[in-house]
Amino acid sequence: MLYVPPSIEARNDGEIPAEVLASVATLLRWVGEDPEREGLVDTPRRVARAWREYCLGYDEDPAIHLARTFEEVGGYDEVVLLRDIPFQSHCEHHMAPITGKASIAYLPKDRVVGISKLARVLNGYARRLQVQERLTAEVAQCIWDNLQPHGVAVVIDAQHGCMTGRGVRSHGVGMVTSRLLGCFLNDQRSRKEVLSLMGY
Repeated sequence: MLYVPPSIEARNDGEIPAEVLASVATLLRWVGEDPEREGLVDTPRRVARAWREYCLGYDEDPAIHLARTFEEVGGYDEVVLLRDIPFQSHCEHHMAPITGKASIAYLPKDRVVGISKLARVLNGYARRLQVQERLTAEVAQCIWDNLQPHGVAVVIDAQHGCMTGRGVRSHGVGMVTSRLLGCFLNDQRSRKEVLSLMGY
């Protein structure tokens, strides 16, 4: 059983397991800090609550946001695109922040979804420990499976804290990943159009 300093345990309201608080306190001691000093005595609780919020995606199925669709779109049958959606995630290797933007497009077959739902799908997967490649694929596959459109395109451009704040420490470097499905994968003209609309 990990040791929880009395000053930290006294501030716990029972919402957070003691071993979580103890783990953060242990990490603080390991890096050379005193977890019982005034500025840090509430840090284990704050860190635990922050990580609970960072990882809210584990509590939801992002597909639920695509359950309600609309068929009355006035005959519209062109690309639907939500561009430059900001998001934050954390890498599963170092638990460092991933911050960036995503562009999500689909070519509807016979129904569309409320545009904010695309951002909700992105956030549902981003609020988990991730790698950017998997995040890109999961968002695209979710839209493909649930809306069954002619095509789906997802492009993510992000910066990784595990590369900027440690290791090689290369600032200003962006990683771009894409997943194209359906006509955006198989038809060169459609692929060129959607990537151009996204700004690529």
